[in-house]
Amino acid sequence: MIKHIVLWRLKDRANGLGKIEIATTMKERLEALRGVVPGLVHLEVGLDFLKSETSSDLALYTEFASREALEAYQTHPAHKEFVAFSHDLRTERRVVDYEV
Repeated sequence: MIKHIVLWRLKDRANGLGKIEIATTMKERLEALRGVVPGLVHLEVGLDFLKSETSSDLALYTEFASREALEAYQTHPAHKEFVAFSHDLRTERRVVDYEV
């Protein structure tokens, strides 16, 4: 099982949207990947409520059946569309991938 975790810090405003709208829209688009990408076993998206200086604004937690499934996700058209959409909405992106 492969775990893929991504954390984003978002811009205060971008593309006419405020931070809350950006986070909500990104969450909806990520959740729409369920059932679309083969090998994606589990997907969770969370919005930060603490809003501390060290917090990220949005978190993605996913599980994949294999490394190959994760690689296929990275190049899947639906994922690439999300990446293109979200690129200008963030100030920072952190990722970790590990196997259990």
